[in-house]
Order: sequence, then structure tokens, then C-alpha cells
Amino acid sequence: MKTLDRYVFGSFLSSFALAFLVLTFVLTIGLLVQIVGFILDGVPMTLVGEFAAVSFPETLQWTMPLAILVSSVLVFSRMSADSEIAAMRSCGVNVLGIMKWPVAFALFCTLLGVVINNEIVPRGHEIRRSLKTKVSVGTGLEVLEPGRVIDEFPKVKIYFGSKEGNWLYDLVVMDYSSKAVDRMIVASKAMVTSEGRDVSLDLYNMTVDPLDAEHPTMARANRFQYYIKDALKDAKYNKKEKDFRFFEMLDEMRKRSEAVSDVRRHSNEEGKEAIIKAIREDLSDFKTEFSKRIVFACASLCFVLVGVPLGIKAQRKESSVGMAISLAVALGYYLVVILMLSLQHNYKIHPEFLIFIPVGACIALSAYLIPKHL
Repeated sequence: MKTLDRYVFGSFLSSFALAFLVLTFVLTIGLLVQIVGFILDGVPMTLVGEFAAVSFPETLQWTMPLAILVSSVLVFSRMSADSEIAAMRSCGVNVLGIMKWPVAFALFCTLLGVVINNEIVPRGHEIRRSLKTKVSVGTGLEVLEPGRVIDEFPKVKIYFGSKEGNWLYDLVVMDYSSKAVDRMIVASKAMVTSEGRDVSLDLYNMTVDPLDAEHPTMARANRFQYYIKDALKDAKYNKKEKDFRFFEMLDEMRKRSEAVSDVRRHSNEEGKEAIIKAIREDLSDFKTEFSKRIVFACASLCFVLVGVPLGIKAQRKESSVGMAISLAVALGYYLVVILMLSLQHNYKIHPEFLIFIPVGACIALSAYLIPKHL
């Protein structure tokens, strides 16, 4: 690598690293707020840590392209303002010559983005949603915490002093399930387990007052099995198109394409079109999601191709100008993607192809701007 290449690429990398750190912090503020909320709600730190670990990779699909765009605009606008670009031209070095290493780095980020968007993010997305479902239960056995009243159970409130594994000690249960009478159950300890949607409490040295509406007296027992019906919400999570990885996505799209053909060949006329429409809408969702991942990955390369000539064109030192240019390019790029995602059910317009409009626009814009600075 020549001295000039090292200088340009070094400035680009240092600016990229700083922009990446700042953007990562900004984009993870919402995640941090969510994590703090889980901690305040008494969710165990193991679940909180797992939730944070799988949520972070999803921000990479945004932070890498945006950091490349910001560094491209700022670095080359500074070099243009300091007449360094003009000096390079006078020495016979054109824009393509000084762009090659930033473009190579952006190409590497694009390939990395393809892997992240198709393998890491879907897996993290699935785990994160499953964890959120598990955490949202609120009454799941993993999130039972001592020293606080647990009132998420239907018609039951529970308090216990300490906990060891699934053993609860100094347990107090307020049972409001009967319209005729409210009951208070006290036990020295209880083994808590789940049976489907029900929570089972195996109570030891328990007292209940009153026993029931027909027997309004206190009762005692050395051991008693107490059930809280439908206490746990259904934590089962059905995978969505965002949760499928690369080869899984291809397989799902193949299955749906075959399903359309099978319905056309074997189904009766009555209701056939409605079934085909539903399958094609579902297929369009998968195709658009697949295309979105490619477009998000291509953003790194598109942004450097557009950012460098726009930075040179700015010819001003103010960082606010460079940030405004970066913001305008990024907004235009992602707004088109979001628009196409909102139309993903409308398979007749093929949103899986229209979503590549910002990629084509960036390539066309760079093809127009770069020759002007050669």
C-alpha cells in the first residue's frame, strides 16, 4: 500500500471507527431502556444478559453502512476543503485511485452484512422474540422473585420470603378464585412447578382460612397440592419470515411456490383463487424479506460510492454540511426500503424487485458524480 493510500484509508478507518461507536450507542439506547425495564421488573440477570447478547447484532445492519457513509462524506469533504484533492489531481492521482481502499473496505462490509443479515440477525431475532415472550409471561417460574407481591396470576396473589431453585419458603397465597369467599393460604415451604399452562404448588405445613364457602373455618395439612389454573401465558413462538436464515428462507420460498402450483393443478374452482392469493401474499413476504437483507447489506457499498463524490462536491469544512448530506442520503435510501416493506403483501407489483430501487439510484448517482471529479 502506497503512502497516499495509507493516508487516505487511515483517515477513513479512524473516522469510521468513531462514527460506528457513536451510532452504535445511539441505536442501542432503546435496547438499554428495555433492559433496565426488565431489571426493574425483577427479571433474572441471566435472562437479561441473554436478551442483550442476541439483540446487539441486529444493530450492525444499520451502524456499519451509516458509519461508512458518514466517514466517506466527512473525510473527503475535509480533504477537498484543504485542497488535498486538488494536490492529488495535480500529481496525476484521480478520484478512483484514492477511492479504491474505502471501496474495498465497503465491499468487505457488504459481504459481512450479507452473512450478518442472513445468519446472525435472524437467529438473534428468533431468540430475542422467544425471550421477550418468555419474559412477557411475567409470571413464569424463572421470573418469580422473593420479597415482592406477585399479582400477575389470574385471581391469585403470591408472596414468599426466600427461594432456592424451585423451592419457595414462607409462602402466602391470597386466593380470589371463588366468588363466595376469599381464602388465605400459608405454607412453610412449597415446590413450584409448571404443568402446561397451570402452576402447581406442592405445599408443606400449610393452613387455609377459610377452607371454602361451605366450611368457613381454618384447615391445616402437612402436605397439599394447590393449582393455579391458566397461570402461564402460551410462551410458544411461531417463526416469522424474519427468523429464517438463508437456506431456510430459500426452502420456505420453494415450498410456497410449489404450493401455488399444487393448488392450481388439484384444487376445485370454488375457493381456489382465495387460497392462491393467500399463499402468494405469504410468498411475497418471504421474497421481500430476502431482498431486504441484500439491500441492507449493499448499503455499505452504495454509501461509499455516493458519499465520496458528494463529500468532494461539498468543498466545505463544516461538519454540519457533511452530516446533513449523510442524513439526506441515508433517509432517502431507507425510506424507499420501508415503503416497499409496507407493500410486501401486494405481490402484483413485485415489491421484492422494487426494493432494489435505492441500490440502482445510488449506482446511477455515483456513475454521474464520479466522472466529474476524475
